[in-house]
Amino acid sequence: MILVTGGAGFIGSNFVLDCIATEKSPIVNLDKLTYAGNAGNLASLKGDARHIFVKGDICDRALLARLLHEHRPSAIVHFAAESHVDRSIHGPADFVQTNVIGTFSVLEEARSYWSSLAQPEKGRFRFLHVSTDEVYGSLGPDEPAFSETTPYAPNSPYAASKAASDHLVRAYHHTYGLPALTTNCSNNYGPLQFPEKLIPLIIINAVQRKSLPVYGDGLNVRDWLYVGDHCAAVRLVLHRGRAGENYNIGGGAEKTNLEVVNAICTILDEIRPNALITHHSSLITHIKDRPGHDRRYAMNAKKMADELGWKPGERFETGLRKTVQWYLDHLDWVENVTSGAYRKWLDINYGHR
Repeated sequence: MILVTGGAGFIGSNFVLDCIATEKSPIVNLDKLTYAGNAGNLASLKGDARHIFVKGDICDRALLARLLHEHRPSAIVHFAAESHVDRSIHGPADFVQTNVIGTFSVLEEARSYWSSLAQPEKGRFRFLHVSTDEVYGSLGPDEPAFSETTPYAPNSPYAASKAASDHLVRAYHHTYGLPALTTNCSNNYGPLQFPEKLIPLIIINAVQRKSLPVYGDGLNVRDWLYVGDHCAAVRLVLHRGRAGENYNIGGGAEKTNLEVVNAICTILDEIRPNALITHHSSLITHIKDRPGHDRRYAMNAKKMADELGWKPGERFETGLRKTVQWYLDHLDWVENVTSGAYRKWLDINYGHR
């Protein structure tokens, strides 16, 4: 039994579906179902006794204690987080509450539960914290990729809140002996991603012949990781990673934002041509850059390869094509998640730019 927090969000739901399909692992899934958490992501598990969904807040320590006592998990995989930089700029308080206070709450209840276990269960227990490359700050064009020893230098409220949570996890291992691990991943993409993020936003806007907003000159670089590869890596770290260690998980696919947007446009020109526009790229609109926009991220995943034998299985080109096709095939899902609140958010974040 695994307790997963945030298992109705983008990466969390992919992880839950992947675990149940590949390992048959029973899962207790705790999610608050905020705007980015969608129970519909887990519709295929309806009636499956291996999946127990609980709607709740990770800051609710009484609920956490009850779930741990009742289900006796052998691991906690902690995905639950506020995760969008732009939202953190407009409203940092939610990020501190969820990412810092929430992680503290999960750690405290995990420590209490783990301390109560007898051997061999105590020795088998693991706490895996899922984090981001953004804690490392920004790279220059010729600087080496982030490694696990790169000093933290977060530049946004989101990144700072995740850095704080990473430090708490490290402290709980070194102070209390909690068998904790941390993974730091690069930009994920793939099915079920809430359409505030770059790739689904561009796909959906292009299909609707709306402008394709690109911050600044569009030359900010990100390392792109297909969500299925990320989930496989997390499972590997959970089973074979060394307690107390950090593991960087990267896709090995550095692309500028403009390259990504143009690649999506090229795919759509091929598989979803539109008679009203010659090329989808004609919809690209450069808008005012966001404050403190990090220029480049890149991940060195050598430790994952050397210690655990992991490398990404999906090339960016094939993963992006799969992703575009998934959104085209699931426009009903898009319609369900892009509510009035979502449209209001787009106006707040992009309207004044």
